[in-house]
Amino acid sequence: MSTVVAHPADDFPLPPRYHSPLGACQLVVKRGMDVLGAGIGLVVLAPLFAVLALLIVADSGFPVFFQWNVVGRHGRYFRGYKFRTMVPDAEARQAEFSSHNEMSGPVFKMRRDPRVTRIGRVLRKYSLDELPQLWSVLKGDMSLVGPRPLRQHEFVVLAPAQRARFAVTPGLTCLWQVSGRSDIRSFEEWVRLDLEYIRSWSLWLDVRILLRTLSVVARGRGAY
Repeated sequence: MSTVVAHPADDFPLPPRYHSPLGACQLVVKRGMDVLGAGIGLVVLAPLFAVLALLIVADSGFPVFFQWNVVGRHGRYFRGYKFRTMVPDAEARQAEFSSHNEMSGPVFKMRRDPRVTRIGRVLRKYSLDELPQLWSVLKGDMSLVGPRPLRQHEFVVLAPAQRARFAVTPGLTCLWQVSGRSDIRSFEEWVRLDLEYIRSWSLWLDVRILLRTLSVVARGRGAY
């Protein structure tokens, strides 16, 4: 698996610093919920992490984690981690499958991607590959709920109005995640849902999205 080297911030035009719709007290409460949820999740799920790591190694060897450089709040780059669900050289081979992209815009989505490993299909079906991002939530790079982080090459093609999604911290789950993401093949619709989340934000909305996420994950729905 190739490792993408993060570009210096001045290599790309960063989005203007849109004002977050969250007030100071709301930000404190939201951050507290993130720390509590991610901390408990990492402790409780530690045995599952170990089992999944062993299954990944047994199925397709090392590395266990996929590292991705993504863009966070206000255009700040950070390195995130997922459980690896594809063959180790998947990044180098993506050009082979560019004509099979089922998502409009810069994001690559492909059903039955041959680069996905056997255990990777299971991890994706139940979104288990996303669990290591709890560490990013604990660190403050991500939130439990917020627009999904975009990779660097996806970020640079956003229209100025679409960059308003970077007014808030990216999330482990989002409105798009619980709105049938496998059926949404328009990148513009994905961004529209992100902006709708930001405009409509409330703690109760975060709770509702988290509850709906648990339902989606339990049913194994929504993943490519």
